[in-house]
Amino acid sequence: MSFATDTRANVRLTVLALLSSGLAACASTAPVEPVAYTAPAGIGDTAPGRYTALTNEPFPVPAVSLEMLQPQHRRQLVDYPTDQPPGTIVVDPAHHYLYLVQEGGKALRYGVGVGREGLEWSGTANIAYKREWPRWTPTPDMIAREPGRYRKWAKGMDGGEQNPLGARALYLFEGGKDSLYRIHGTNEPWSIGKSMSSGCIRMMNQDIIDLYRRVPAGTKVVVLSAEGDGTPR
Repeated sequence: MSFATDTRANVRLTVLALLSSGLAACASTAPVEPVAYTAPAGIGDTAPGRYTALTNEPFPVPAVSLEMLQPQHRRQLVDYPTDQPPGTIVVDPAHHYLYLVQEGGKALRYGVGVGREGLEWSGTANIAYKREWPRWTPTPDMIAREPGRYRKWAKGMDGGEQNPLGARALYLFEGGKDSLYRIHGTNEPWSIGKSMSSGCIRMMNQDIIDLYRRVPAGTKVVVLSAEGDGTPR
């Protein structure tokens, strides 16, 4: 095999490894095309049953007791006047909310938990790709910060009920490059409404599954400042 052929083979293997790792990398840096927005069906789905156990998933998704959640952190349709177009996701880490903008000054609001990485970045991005029951790999910073907790997963953890990314993950790219910012599920529903030591934006598995089916790849995401001034940094 020639040197050039061997090099090309190594590059292909590296790209495949990055795509399968569930970490922040993606081979393409091309801009994500905008998507047309269609109001999703069932937008008013705010009945108590929205947090029951899900039995049609590859892994268990236990029910979440409403007693565990503050009323404001339950999925609900709210007034939300904004100049962002319908279909945009707006993340407000300071107040632990995520909004999916609707027509007529409304938004579907979800409660979120915010990790350290979720407090360190703000701006405008797009969902480059989505994954069901994604693979997770801790960042080098996380391993250095808490080696006893994360070093054993340095090569990654397969998707499943113990995986910190939960049932779904949305991967955000800014200007065609990975922002390292994730919106994902969690197996710790008690963390919703709180600021945590690690992770980005976590949602109850029932909520991230709901959001996942409503937003396609290419969706615009605006992340507000963690200082709470209502604008991207």
